[in-house]
Amino acid sequence: MKETRLTVYANTAERENSLIRNVYLFMAAGLLVTGAVAFFASSSAFLNRFFLMNPFGVIILCVAQLALVFSLSSRVERMSTTSALVTFFAYSALTGLSLSSIFIVYPVALIWKAFVTTALMFGVTSIYATVSKKNPASWSRYLMMGLTGLLVAMIFNMIFFSTWLDLAISVLGVVIFTGLTIWDTKRIVSMNREYGAEMTREEHTKLGLIGALDLYLDFLNIFLYLLRIYAAADRD
Repeated sequence: MKETRLTVYANTAERENSLIRNVYLFMAAGLLVTGAVAFFASSSAFLNRFFLMNPFGVIILCVAQLALVFSLSSRVERMSTTSALVTFFAYSALTGLSLSSIFIVYPVALIWKAFVTTALMFGVTSIYATVSKKNPASWSRYLMMGLTGLLVAMIFNMIFFSTWLDLAISVLGVVIFTGLTIWDTKRIVSMNREYGAEMTREEHTKLGLIGALDLYLDFLNIFLYLLRIYAAADRD
């Protein structure tokens, strides 16, 4: 059987355009699955009762999400393309289940406002990341420090809740994940160049899925933090 070790594009720059396009298509499809599942799950009385009355169900859901993310991130090279695609969309669907409560907690108009703002911010940030010659590799340490500080602040706020701290956490979250969007986009470009002139179609798809997962998580976090900011502004 003939092995197709051929490059998807002989020119690395052309392949980069194709890869970035795939990343955003996969990411958009994942967000669509998440949004659809979240909306329909929020309309299901059975699912609402199940998660309210079964805390273990929520724990199992969270563990399943973490398992899928870990599996896709660490084992993607050993997975078939079909398995990688199924894992990505299964994770998107489970995330939709876990986020279904936002349609109960927040007005739909507020959710749309946060989504549109996130899409605009994400679009501008992504364009900047793809056209800018600046290398954000040195940002990784500061972004990781920021994520650690964010996590500590969130835990602290869960114990000693403060409205002002909650707002500060949300603003900081938007800033950090906007920075991560730039960093992740640049990392996708770097990974493509590391392959040189050789990349199979399967590798091209898998690399697109890994990039899509990173940007999907960035988008989702920006959206959720913006939603909290808008909700706080509405309360005031």
